[in-house]
This record gives sequence, C-alpha cells and structure tokens, in this order.
Amino acid sequence: MIPKIAELLRGQFAPGAHSELRAQRSLTRRVTLLQGNLTRNARAESQGVSARVYQGGVYGFASQAELSGEAARRALKTATGNAKFLDGHARRGQGALPDISSGALATQEDFTDLPQKHYLDFLRPLDAYIAGKYPGLASRSLVAYADSMEKQLATSDGYTSHILAPRSYIYIFLNDKAQGGMPVEVFKTYGGSGTFDIQFKAPEDLYPEVDRLYEHLMKKREGVFAQAGKKTVILHGELAGMLAHEAVGHTVEADLVMGGSVAGPMLHEMVASPLVSMTDFAHSAFGQEAPLPVYVDDEGVLAEDAELIRNGRLTGYMVNRELGRHFSMRPQGNARAFGFNDEPLIRMRNTAVLPGRDKFEDMIASVEDGYYLISSNNGQADTTGEFMFGISLGYEIKNGRLGRAIFDTTISGIAFDMLKTVDRVSDRVSWSSSGFCGKKQPMPVGLGGPDLRCQVMIGGK
Repeated sequence: MIPKIAELLRGQFAPGAHSELRAQRSLTRRVTLLQGNLTRNARAESQGVSARVYQGGVYGFASQAELSGEAARRALKTATGNAKFLDGHARRGQGALPDISSGALATQEDFTDLPQKHYLDFLRPLDAYIAGKYPGLASRSLVAYADSMEKQLATSDGYTSHILAPRSYIYIFLNDKAQGGMPVEVFKTYGGSGTFDIQFKAPEDLYPEVDRLYEHLMKKREGVFAQAGKKTVILHGELAGMLAHEAVGHTVEADLVMGGSVAGPMLHEMVASPLVSMTDFAHSAFGQEAPLPVYVDDEGVLAEDAELIRNGRLTGYMVNRELGRHFSMRPQGNARAFGFNDEPLIRMRNTAVLPGRDKFEDMIASVEDGYYLISSNNGQADTTGEFMFGISLGYEIKNGRLGRAIFDTTISGIAFDMLKTVDRVSDRVSWSSSGFCGKKQPMPVGLGGPDLRCQVMIGGK
C-alpha cells in the first residue's frame, strides 16, 4: 500500500485556488498460453504523484514519477505555477469552482500481489482439460489477466480518499474451421472486480463454461451467413451495454457535448423508446455491487449514479466540476484519470440500460424471422451516434425458435434511431467489465443491461 502522501500535504494547498493532489500506483499482470505454450509472461507497474490547480478558468497540471512527499511538493509547486502562468495569458476571469460536500472515505482493504506462477499454475490444468477433451480444435488460447489502481487523493475542498481497485479475468479463445475451410472462433471472458485468487478458486470451476463455449463453436462451424438488411434482432445484455456505452454514453459526456456531439440539442427530448431508461451507475446497481465500483472520482467528488435517459427522454449529461457549473448540473463523480500522469477526464463508470418486464423466452418466441446477437469482437461509434459493431456470436430466430448459428457479421445504425425501435426489454441483466474505454487515455469500465428487441441493420456475406 502506498504511503499517505497526499493527505500529509493537504495543508500546503495554495489559498484561494482549487487544488488536487493524487498519489497512484498501477499494476498489470498477464500470462498467455497458446496451444499449451507460454507465449507471454508480463508484469508492469507505474507509480507517481500528480497535482492539478484551478485558477481563473484554467488548470495547471504537473506530475512526478516518484512516490514521496518531496515529489508531491514539487508537483504541487509546479502545477500552481502553471495555473498562474496560464491564467495570466488566458484571462478567462472565471470564478472559483462551486463548493461541493467534503469528507473522508475509509481506506479500502489492501490486497496480495500474486506471483506470476499463480496465474500460470491456474491456466495449465484448464488448458490440459481443453486439449484432452477437445483434441480436434484448430487452436486454443488462454489468458490470465489482472490489474489494479491504488489511488490516494486529497483536494482543497472535496473528499480525502484512499482507494484500491483490483480486477481479474480469464479469456478463453477456441478456434476451428467451418465447411470449406473458413476459420471460425468463439471467445468468452470470465471474472470481474477483485484479485485473481478471489475471483478464481479452482480451474475445474470453469470446465462447464468451457463446455458451453465449445458447444457454441461446434454450432458456428455449421453456421450460415446472415441475410443483409434491416432486421428484427434481440441484443444480448452485454451487447446492449456496449451500444449504450459506445454509441450513447460518449455522446452525453459533457466535454464531447461541448465539442458538438449529437446529444447537445437533445436534452429533455425523446431520444429512445419509452421502454428505455439508462444510468451510469457509480458503485451499486440493482441491489448489488456494480462490476467496477467507483466511490469517489479524481476531483474529490463523491460518486453517485448519473441518470442519462428516463423513459426514453434524455435527462442529463455526465459532467466534471467545471462543466457541471457550465450546464448547471451537479457533478456526480465522473472525472477519472488512468495513470498518475494523466489529468481527469469525464468518463463512464458502469453504464447500463435498466431492465424491463419481458421474459427472454417470450422475446424469442415473439420473433418470426430475425436474429439473436450475443457478443461483439470489435466496434466503433462517434459523437454523431453512428455505430458499427462486429458480431462474433449469434443465432437465427425462425418462427419463435432459435435456429442455426451465424458466421461473423456486423450491425450498424444511429444509436438514438435504433433505441426508438426498442419494443421489448427483458427482466434480466448481464454485465461486462473486462475491457478498456479508449477516450484519449484507457479506462476500466463496466457496461451491461437487459436483452433488447429492436430493429437494426445487419451485414451479410
């Protein structure tokens, strides 16, 4: 656990200016097996301190790649000087940032940094199980991954906190060939918040998951190409969550709204079906802990849920302290920084569509000719809300029943147009938290939601 650097220097903040001091240590661990061979065995670590000072409408920022009180003093002094210099040239004349509640969050429990051997010893028997039970596979790949952020934060007027946020995952990739020799692949990620030893107790616990994944692969081997065109589809909750994050969430981040996102003129307007509500959850959702809980952000703001869409109507943006003042919206803990030398940006945390009342089985039964789309392997969206995602696993729906698997395809459209076609929302919720959001700097995020029945453009052969 890093020493209490930030709290000790809180009394040295410049009077009359908003100041933030952050000490941070970030760890990454990865082990990869390909066909049983160790192809990657990596450990990475970064640590340091940063300071940010707000004066007259501009921020001064500085960082030091060292965890010490002296490094923190240097960063704070440099950031204060940078703020004064920029204010002298920009002369924006903005007053102090609005007051927020202040307090302290208890330090979270420390965790064990496991040796690389622990990850390798877990993957070996899992790989042996796949190789022994399914010897005909073209290839197989397993990845054990863990990362963590430890952040100690003190601000001139916000929350003092010491947060530890580990997460751990196992990625399994299975590959084979369809008729005609075309390669087919399925993959699945398992895990979530917490250290690897807590997330994964024994390799045999994942054997049933491997069997289900293999079954999908065998069906995909005998799959068909999707028919191109606008189709009725049911999006699995994780895929619906990806669309919520990429194609909707980014358009309602206040800095991107200021940059001209499509959501700018839509505040308080209907942007989706009345069945659609969406929230960026802070640390709990639907009575449980969110996939990647955030309790305080890197501006010292206590994290709360940010409602984005209620019954189809756009109700708010995600803001930081500065843009919260601009839009007359209360900041709710969306300012997050990835590395110690990164400035906080407006970021999502755990973005999800809220569940409805429909049963998944009834939703499938309601479709005469369409597709059930489960997972994506890539995708992109922009601030116009236009999106395109690759679909790596899906099935036909014929006469209310699941049919043949489909080969990899794409879906595309305009997010708010697509959301207006939603006419059924399931009562179950699925989450995903293994990826990074790539807005200028990577950031761990959670995303998810219920199954959605909607209309979307799907690609063909």
